[in-house]
Amino acid sequence: MSYKILVVEDEITLQETLAYNLTRQGYETLTTGNGRTALKLARENRPDLILLDVMLPGIDGFEVCRILRKDLSAPVLMLTARAEEIDKIVGLEMGADDYLTKPFSMRELLARVKALLRRVEIIREEL
Repeated sequence: MSYKILVVEDEITLQETLAYNLTRQGYETLTTGNGRTALKLARENRPDLILLDVMLPGIDGFEVCRILRKDLSAPVLMLTARAEEIDKIVGLEMGADDYLTKPFSMRELLARVKALLRRVEIIREEL
Protein backbone atom coordinates (compact mmCIF):
# COMPACT_ATOMS: atom_id res chain seq x y z
CA MET A 1 0.00 0.00 0.00
CA SER A 2 1.27 3.46 -0.87
CA TYR A 3 1.09 6.04 1.90
CA LYS A 4 0.56 9.76 1.40
CA ILE A 5 2.82 12.06 3.42
CA LEU A 6 2.39 15.82 3.74
CA VAL A 7 5.74 17.58 4.18
CA VAL A 8 5.39 21.05 5.73
CA GLU A 9 8.81 22.71 5.68
CA ASP A 10 9.61 26.32 4.72
CA GLU A 11 13.30 25.70 4.02
CA ILE A 12 13.00 24.72 0.36
CA THR A 13 16.21 22.67 0.20
CA LEU A 14 15.14 20.54 3.16
CA GLN A 15 11.59 20.29 1.79
CA GLU A 16 12.93 18.95 -1.51
CA THR A 17 15.36 16.58 0.23
CA LEU A 18 12.58 15.16 2.39
CA ALA A 19 10.22 14.73 -0.57
CA TYR A 20 12.97 13.07 -2.64
CA ASN A 21 13.90 10.58 0.08
CA LEU A 22 10.29 9.76 0.93
CA THR A 23 9.44 9.26 -2.74
CA ARG A 24 12.42 6.92 -3.11
CA GLN A 25 10.91 4.85 -0.28
CA GLY A 26 7.66 4.54 -2.25
CA TYR A 27 5.63 7.21 -0.47
CA GLU A 28 3.48 9.77 -2.26
CA THR A 29 4.40 13.26 -1.06
CA LEU A 30 2.66 16.61 -0.94
CA THR A 31 4.75 19.64 0.02
CA THR A 32 4.29 23.17 1.26
CA GLY A 33 6.24 25.73 3.24
CA ASN A 34 3.25 27.55 4.67
CA GLY A 35 1.00 26.75 7.63
CA ARG A 36 -2.23 27.94 6.01
CA THR A 37 -1.56 25.91 2.88
CA ALA A 38 -0.72 22.90 5.05
CA LEU A 39 -4.16 23.06 6.64
CA LYS A 40 -5.82 23.24 3.22
CA LEU A 41 -3.74 20.37 1.78
CA ALA A 42 -4.31 18.19 4.83
CA ARG A 43 -8.07 18.67 4.73
CA GLU A 44 -8.31 18.10 0.97
CA ASN A 45 -5.90 15.15 0.69
CA ARG A 46 -6.22 13.35 4.05
CA PRO A 47 -2.53 12.32 4.30
CA ASP A 48 -1.50 9.23 6.25
CA LEU A 49 1.31 11.15 7.99
CA ILE A 50 2.31 14.79 8.36
CA LEU A 51 5.92 15.99 8.76
CA LEU A 52 5.54 19.44 10.28
CA ASP A 53 8.14 22.14 10.86
CA VAL A 54 7.47 24.40 13.84
CA MET A 55 8.77 27.72 12.56
CA LEU A 56 6.57 28.50 9.56
CA PRO A 57 5.40 31.78 8.03
CA GLY A 58 1.84 32.75 8.84
CA ILE A 59 0.71 30.09 11.28
CA ASP A 60 3.41 28.26 13.23
CA GLY A 61 3.59 24.47 13.35
CA PHE A 62 2.28 24.24 16.91
CA GLU A 63 -0.93 26.04 15.87
CA VAL A 64 -1.21 24.00 12.65
CA CYS A 65 -0.95 20.81 14.72
CA ARG A 66 -3.58 22.01 17.21
CA ILE A 67 -6.00 22.87 14.39
CA LEU A 68 -5.39 19.63 12.50
CA ARG A 69 -6.12 17.56 15.58
CA LYS A 70 -9.72 18.76 15.43
CA ASP A 71 -10.20 17.23 11.96
CA LEU A 72 -7.59 14.51 11.36
CA SER A 73 -6.15 11.54 13.18
CA ALA A 74 -3.05 11.21 10.95
CA PRO A 75 0.17 11.03 12.95
CA VAL A 76 2.19 14.25 13.12
CA LEU A 77 5.99 14.19 13.32
CA MET A 78 7.31 17.63 14.22
CA LEU A 79 10.64 18.59 12.67
CA THR A 80 12.32 21.61 14.17
CA ALA A 81 15.48 23.34 15.25
CA ARG A 82 13.74 24.18 18.53
CA ALA A 83 15.37 21.64 20.83
CA GLU A 84 14.42 23.01 24.25
CA GLU A 85 12.49 20.65 26.48
CA ILE A 86 9.58 23.09 26.73
CA ASP A 87 9.25 23.17 22.92
CA LYS A 88 9.10 19.38 22.80
CA ILE A 89 6.48 19.31 25.55
CA VAL A 90 4.36 21.98 23.82
CA GLY A 91 4.57 20.08 20.52
CA LEU A 92 3.50 16.82 22.07
CA GLU A 93 0.73 18.49 24.08
CA MET A 94 -0.58 20.18 20.91
CA GLY A 95 -1.08 16.72 19.43
CA ALA A 96 2.19 15.72 17.79
CA ASP A 97 2.98 12.01 17.90
CA ASP A 98 6.75 12.45 17.66
CA TYR A 99 9.29 15.28 17.73
CA LEU A 100 12.63 15.26 15.91
CA THR A 101 15.14 18.09 16.23
CA LYS A 102 17.28 19.45 13.41
CA PRO A 103 19.81 18.52 12.31
CA PHE A 104 18.68 14.91 12.05
CA SER A 105 19.82 11.85 10.16
CA MET A 106 17.66 10.89 7.18
CA ARG A 107 17.90 7.24 8.24
CA GLU A 108 16.46 8.08 11.66
CA LEU A 109 13.69 10.15 10.10
CA LEU A 110 12.76 7.33 7.70
CA ALA A 111 12.76 4.84 10.60
CA ARG A 112 10.40 7.08 12.58
CA VAL A 113 8.15 7.49 9.52
CA LYS A 114 7.96 3.70 9.13
CA ALA A 115 7.17 3.26 12.83
CA LEU A 116 4.34 5.80 12.72
CA LEU A 117 2.92 4.29 9.54
CA ARG A 118 2.99 0.81 11.10
CA ARG A 119 0.61 2.16 13.75
CA VAL A 120 -1.60 3.63 11.02
CA GLU A 121 -1.78 0.21 9.35
CA ILE A 122 -2.63 -1.55 12.62
CA ILE A 123 -5.46 0.90 13.29
CA ARG A 124 -6.83 0.42 9.77
CA GLU A 125 -6.80 -3.36 10.15
CA GLU A 126 -8.73 -3.10 13.40
CA LEU A 127 -11.52 -1.04 11.79
